[in-house]
Amino acid sequence: MSISTINKSRQAVEVSFSQNKMIILLEDGRELAIPLDWFPRLRNASPEQLKNWRFIGNGEGLHWEELDEDISVENLIV
Repeated sequence: MSISTINKSRQAVEVSFSQNKMIILLEDGRELAIPLDWFPRLRNASPEQLKNWRFIGNGEGLHWEELDEDISVENLIV
């Protein structure tokens, strides 16, 4: 009998936004949809400010310089 192993990643490869959610695509294909209400700085940001982000640590986190916001991907999935 064989046992399949699923390799779960905690690294983001893509980020997008809908009207009220942040959508994060993980390296392993999972997709997280996070309510912007969880992050008041993001909720109150303009669309231009939301798009002005960068990865931290090869996708371990996200950073918005102008908004002074850092988000750990691991903290969103545990």
